[in-house]
Amino acid sequence: MNEVLEIIPFGGPVDAVVVPPGSKSITNRALLAAALASGTSTLHGVLFADDTEAMIDCIRSLGAVVVLAENTTTVLVTGIGGDLGACDSSLFARQSGTTARFLAAVLALGETPIRLDADEAMRRRPMNDVFAAIRRLGAKVSFEQVSGHLPAVVEGPIGRTGEMPVLSIDASISSQFTSGLLLAAPCMPEGLQIHIDGEVVSRPYLDMTIAVMASFGAVVQKPDDRTFIVPPGGYRARDYDIEPDASAASYFFAAAAICGGTVRVDGLGTNSLQGDIQFVEVLADMGARVVVGDSSITVTGAALHGVSADFSQISDTAQTAAAVAVFAEGPTTISGIGFIRKKESNRVAAVVSELRRLGVDAIEEDDGFTVNPGATHRATIETYDDHRMAMSMALIGYGNPGVTISDPNCVRKTFPTYFEEMERLRPGGLK
Repeated sequence: MNEVLEIIPFGGPVDAVVVPPGSKSITNRALLAAALASGTSTLHGVLFADDTEAMIDCIRSLGAVVVLAENTTTVLVTGIGGDLGACDSSLFARQSGTTARFLAAVLALGETPIRLDADEAMRRRPMNDVFAAIRRLGAKVSFEQVSGHLPAVVEGPIGRTGEMPVLSIDASISSQFTSGLLLAAPCMPEGLQIHIDGEVVSRPYLDMTIAVMASFGAVVQKPDDRTFIVPPGGYRARDYDIEPDASAASYFFAAAAICGGTVRVDGLGTNSLQGDIQFVEVLADMGARVVVGDSSITVTGAALHGVSADFSQISDTAQTAAAVAVFAEGPTTISGIGFIRKKESNRVAAVVSELRRLGVDAIEEDDGFTVNPGATHRATIETYDDHRMAMSMALIGYGNPGVTISDPNCVRKTFPTYFEEMERLRPGGLK
């Protein structure tokens, strides 16, 4: 039987200054760039969670040397200079989509067969776009069970034609496929030119990838919004600071909007690499008071009203918005997120199912959901082994009584200390 956690309402307004753990997305990009670089990089503010530990294990398998500074969030990575000659024959990505999809592209740099596998949940998630892309570059890919899914064996090397190869890729399912190819491109013998076809979801994550690559000395040219040109040249080691996780910060901002009071998150602001800070713009549209500074963001709760918002570029915060919508006046419709049905869970169906379990009128749409707020009743929330379901639905319990979270430990994927950190917001301490 799964462990359960009863959420005790805060019972009053919050007043807190928070620094969330490091960004998972930036951490995994920086770890991989450092692993492919020549020399030793020092990464500060690294997130330690299941997804990032999966990446650390995998870059060690690539041949990088990783040293964790004791009792800190600092990691030293001595890279392989783009040479996979010492790579292990098998890598395991756990449940990490970024790890699996980024590494699938990187393994095409090798010259021997390398097996890539993951936990069952990741095996179910689509991978074929990146595998089809590296096949077009000359790598061989074979599947052990289901075509287009892990486990798979990748065998390079990438072919040489005497000129930069050109790829077209569909970015409508996940930007991670394109990010993986971009991250591998500086180490390809002739570089790579990528054209994006169709709708681009989560575009801010591509911008983040390019920014991290540039920090490690790679060049990415963008002649237009759908074209990326990456010449060969590899990466250079450096000291690198990882900013706090904006997706994690959304839960603290939401707590202020739901319970009243003020939360300030330090380390995020106008210069953030993460598109998910745009979540606070939705809170402002709903009625919360928001102040965005250079290095901090403050949200103060106020009377909330429903909105209609496109979350195609900030989909990791869609479930957070669903929780906030329960406390608003009037319906909230979140659209542009049909693709999150293929995330860790079917996040559209899961949100609707669990809100209904609480007695909230929620409607599943083709590309999102609508939440019609109302009173909640006692219920145990299923989390579907999805960290964001646990964290977002728990927010309802901090505002209303009767919410119990099933399998709360699934938050270890990206935010192992989530429930402990939320308790720091509790007015006067836990009663």
